[in-house]
Amino acid sequence: MGTGRVVTGAATAATEARARGRSGAALIRPVALLAGLAVLLAASVVVATAIGTVQLPYGETARVVLAKALGLPWALDATYEAIVWNVRLPRVLAAGAVGLALAVCGAAMQGLFKNPLASPDILGVSSGGALGAVVGIFLGWPLVNPWLVPAAAFAGALVTLVIVYALATRGGRTDMAALLLAGVAVSSFAGAIIALLYHFVEDGVLRQIVYWLMGNLGGKRWEHLAVLTPLVAAGCVGLWLLSRELNLLMGGEDDARALGVPVERTKRLVMVLASLATGAAVSVTGVIGFVGLIVPHIVRLLIGPDHRWLLPASGLLGASFLILADLLARTAFSPVELRTGIVTALAGVPFFLYLLAKRREMVRWG
Repeated sequence: MGTGRVVTGAATAATEARARGRSGAALIRPVALLAGLAVLLAASVVVATAIGTVQLPYGETARVVLAKALGLPWALDATYEAIVWNVRLPRVLAAGAVGLALAVCGAAMQGLFKNPLASPDILGVSSGGALGAVVGIFLGWPLVNPWLVPAAAFAGALVTLVIVYALATRGGRTDMAALLLAGVAVSSFAGAIIALLYHFVEDGVLRQIVYWLMGNLGGKRWEHLAVLTPLVAAGCVGLWLLSRELNLLMGGEDDARALGVPVERTKRLVMVLASLATGAAVSVTGVIGFVGLIVPHIVRLLIGPDHRWLLPASGLLGASFLILADLLARTAFSPVELRTGIVTALAGVPFFLYLLAKRREMVRWG
């Protein structure tokens, strides 16, 4: 008997050791990918801050960023310090925050809808934010206070969420197909109102509206980051805390409910948090498309569908992607500066067509 217990105990210990080994090996890939993406993001920040009308040394740029961010008592060149800290870095960090928000929200929406073609604006939040901003510009609010237009955009995004959710919810349960259709309908309605307003504005105001709708990171200051960062952080951290629920929902609502997931509550939280972060991004930069579609899909191919890793990895890559897209927008045809949304669309449309073709092929072959 004693020998049997010893053998059984040894076998159990060996099994547990193998399980720990497999678990440790399974962690290597996502951790390594996150580390690599963090390095890419840091490099993107330095490169994008150094490159511009006046080319700055990369080492001196990194030195200014570290000294100012960490409060280090280093002697800094006054010209470099002014260019980096007061002009370029706020824009670069705003691009990073918006890219992170759109990518994380896109990954969460793709998980919620179980559809790789889903994106942060699938609920019409971006269109609602655009309508709010356009109404603000139409009413001349930028002349009263430049912050009124971002506030109107954020309010429009949240009102759109409430309308879409109300249209898709019956008896306390939200139908995902109805939610998708409601988002499309509200987006179309918002687009129609925007097009209608085009006919009642002067050329200067029309130019303001068109520029805003193209998405732009120019002129972003630390004040914009002070508003943007807390909202993006709250939305993205909240979504990450729902990673387990999103993983279980991928297997179907009935199975998730059987495993103890409060399905309706989880869907509401995901929609609210994603809309919060997306609305904040849209209110500061205007509409920037395709980041939330492209980035999560690429990361999912690299790291798998586990949202515990997918969401932070998407955020890091999304931040780097938009920082580099904005760098291209402001330097490709210097001194003429493109709108950042144009660059992301040029990158996103071919990828979107690829996804559609791949999806059609999967349907054809069953």
